[in-house]
Amino acid sequence: MATRKVTITLDETQLDQIRKLVARGSAPSVSGFVQHAVSVALDDVAGWGALLAEALRETGGPLTDDERSWADELLGTARRRPGSAA
Repeated sequence: MATRKVTITLDETQLDQIRKLVARGSAPSVSGFVQHAVSVALDDVAGWGALLAEALRETGGPLTDDERSWADELLGTARRRPGSAA
């Protein structure tokens, strides 16, 4: 697997916790921990996407704009739509 070095910003407390895990041998390295965390997060997103797609298939298809707006508002994830006022 090809890898590329990147710079990320972490909360100091989180970084301290990761370093403690590395020191105890619970994680191979800071980089290894972050790589694993990213892999888990990507799998999680893919899993939720598949779950949502299945739920939509079972309940009649994609959300309408009104349903999506309601869900965004309820979940606190409302975002600007292209062409909408700020």
